[in-house]
Amino acid sequence: AMIEARDGITGLHIKNTSNFVNILTHAMQNSPKYADRITDDYAQMVSAAAKLHDIGKIAVPDYVLQKPGKLTEYEIMKKHPAEGARIIKETLGKLENDEYVHIAYNMAYYHHEKFAGGGYPCNLKGTEIPLSARIMAICDVYDALRSNRHYKEGFSVEKSVSIIRESRGSHFDPDITDIFLQHIDEMEAVFIQNNSFYIFQQCKFFCSNFFDTIRISSDNIKTFIVEL
Repeated sequence: AMIEARDGITGLHIKNTSNFVNILTHAMQNSPKYADRITDDYAQMVSAAAKLHDIGKIAVPDYVLQKPGKLTEYEIMKKHPAEGARIIKETLGKLENDEYVHIAYNMAYYHHEKFAGGGYPCNLKGTEIPLSARIMAICDVYDALRSNRHYKEGFSVEKSVSIIRESRGSHFDPDITDIFLQHIDEMEAVFIQNNSFYIFQQCKFFCSNFFDTIRISSDNIKTFIVEL
């Protein structure tokens, strides 16, 4: 909520990505490769921890988060994974289940790593990247592709899927990519539902403020007339 109040988009991004992660992890349970690794408890913890993956943006200055044009302050923005991991460790380390904290830490710290290497902050590759972070990575990027940002319009489903497919094995774990794309219709249904509700809430907020302004102006006029 703190970040959403600053940049206006992170709250929706968190909702979308956590929903994507939930769909993906449950789909992965049906894959022979992941059935033993992704228990119901693990899937639940990964879905919940996804909501914290961008918590490090709290430390990113407003002039970067709210920049109207294309982002150029990459080195500043690239600090948010490590900062997020630090926040999770320091704030949740003694309060939450150890496995949950470990998962949340990994998702915050490593979700910008790339499967073939070249990501940040640690330039990990392949299975060096924790499974939870590999799951988070593809969900994070798909929402970024589909969504409007200060500097771009959201891409179409077709273009977004094409980019994800082209990034199979380079940016994303190839097996996870295949499962993600097999469930793209479910991802899209959630994306459309969340974005429609967000737009409705924004309209409701602005309309409420508009009518409050009219009411205040009307009251001021009445007060002025009475005083005359």
